[in-house]
Amino acid sequence: MTKKMNDRTLLAHAAVNPSEHHGFINPALYRGSTVAFPTVAALAGRTQPYRYGRWGNPTSTALCEAINALEGGAVGTVLCPSGLTACTTAILAVCGAGDHLLVPDSVYGPVRHFCDTAARRMNIETTYYDPRIGAGIAGLFHPNTRAVFLESPGSGTFEVQDVPAIAAVAHERDIFVLMDNSWATPLFLKPLELGVDLSIMAATKYIGGHSDVMLGTIACGPRAWEQVRDMHFQVGQYVGPDDVTLVLRGLRTLDVRLQRHQESALTIAHWLEQRPEVSRVFYPALPSHPDHALWQRDFRGASGLLSFVTRSPSSDFVAAMIDGLKLFTIGYSWGGFESLALPVDPRSLRTATQWTETGHLIRLHIGLEDVDDLMADLEEGFSRLRAVEAQKNL
Repeated sequence: MTKKMNDRTLLAHAAVNPSEHHGFINPALYRGSTVAFPTVAALAGRTQPYRYGRWGNPTSTALCEAINALEGGAVGTVLCPSGLTACTTAILAVCGAGDHLLVPDSVYGPVRHFCDTAARRMNIETTYYDPRIGAGIAGLFHPNTRAVFLESPGSGTFEVQDVPAIAAVAHERDIFVLMDNSWATPLFLKPLELGVDLSIMAATKYIGGHSDVMLGTIACGPRAWEQVRDMHFQVGQYVGPDDVTLVLRGLRTLDVRLQRHQESALTIAHWLEQRPEVSRVFYPALPSHPDHALWQRDFRGASGLLSFVTRSPSSDFVAAMIDGLKLFTIGYSWGGFESLALPVDPRSLRTATQWTETGHLIRLHIGLEDVDDLMADLEEGFSRLRAVEAQKNL
């Protein structure tokens, strides 16, 4: 077959090799540490594809091959125990003592915590930048700048970054470009095609898709593959085969799930914009989003994660709304089949930009439930908010 396969077909067929697995469609789940060698010569000759459990097995190889195919342009992928360890491993693969790292002000909070603690102890200097800076990021480069980290859209507030512009000016200085692409997945955005060197995902989210596994991936372009592979080996990263199997299974249905997440999220985002209790909605697929044009240019779709700001500044009103929700669970993470609601305060996590909204930011993950049922649940929540507000105003 010479024609390039559509991503939908890739999801179903990537790394599917029944002839290598006794006719079974899915690879076996290989649990094990010790790998046996028939002779001392075989041990010394490094001719066997697998040598020790931590260094890979047919199960993990299948997932890596599938991610390589989906990412497009990846020369190799490594698996990490979580999305956070994928981010930190990628950073450590290209940055060392005395290097300078640029990170968007809207970055995932735990990545920021890593930069401010462990990375600082390793003498890696971090500067946070306005995620909307675009090519202007060149003005923040130092002689020792080694990498630029991107997350688009940004955590909680969904700023869309000009990835090609940032990658272009970074590569002029031989600076690595890393990107957390968990929100869109390679189905809706392919960072490597936009100039990114390391495409990172929390496969915990949409790739796994069922809230029952934690795993991270780093897909590498040619500039960074050897460094990432070496760092991954040096720090002993390992993901158990049971988790790998769950993620590989989730990958097969990514397209149909993301289409539902997107359809429902867009419906709810439009509905929220009409609500009198809501002052702003942050969802890049909305024409009202300030970065909508960038999103249209680079992305192929939008996932199920969005946020909105309440008009009311009272935390009591927000609690009354969220606490009684029946279909939206209060909890971290996202990307599973279930809907989630979480109050977020960006003010404590910003240094290069300011969060000036007077209302409360609420992040929603729109799951696979019926969209009318979800809006009815939110409608009841807004009714509780109004009731508490009216009582306080008496």
